[in-house]
Amino acid sequence: MKTVLTLLAGLLLGALAAWFLGRDKVKPVDAQSIAAASLDAIRAQNKLTVFAGRFTVTVSTRVEKLGLSAEKTLIVPATVRYDIDYSKLGRDDIVWDEGSRVMTVRLPDIQLDEPQVDMANIREYSGGTILMALGNAEEVIDAANRSKIRTAVLKEADTTLVRELARSSARTAVERGFALPLAAAGIDARVIVRFPDESGYAL
Repeated sequence: MKTVLTLLAGLLLGALAAWFLGRDKVKPVDAQSIAAASLDAIRAQNKLTVFAGRFTVTVSTRVEKLGLSAEKTLIVPATVRYDIDYSKLGRDDIVWDEGSRVMTVRLPDIQLDEPQVDMANIREYSGGTILMALGNAEEVIDAANRSKIRTAVLKEADTTLVRELARSSARTAVERGFALPLAAAGIDARVIVRFPDESGYAL
């Protein structure tokens, strides 16, 4: 699983390589050259995990038949990874403003991976053993609960608060990854990261 540490390493290697290759030339490496090298490095990482959340959800299904009832309740822990597909970045997503000394990086939005259920730690509570012993009642209940788990986990995972935590992690990594090689090249600059629904995204 690729993480933000991989991203930082790639950015630093790519941008610093551009600086070392260009520092002996008559014309010093400028911010746009550093940005181009950083872009190539970040795109090479493709999809990276910027955050991971652990959630616990409760799902329950009840069936009734022949005057009998059966029910199963599951308490399910699961992990969801939050990714950014950096391969979608283009050169127009990185803009250098010489006047303000600001480099703006536009990132694609966060993507949620499929939930990874911790099967070993699921807790189960059931009732109605008579009905479960007859026919396929237990199979029906289990199938219904399985379909509910994914929906319940993604509902917990896809909240404004958790998305903002994932964005914050990505923002910090990318800002640092672009700022460090700029500073190493002696360029005084500030890096700002924007997501699609944020002010200043449209450049």
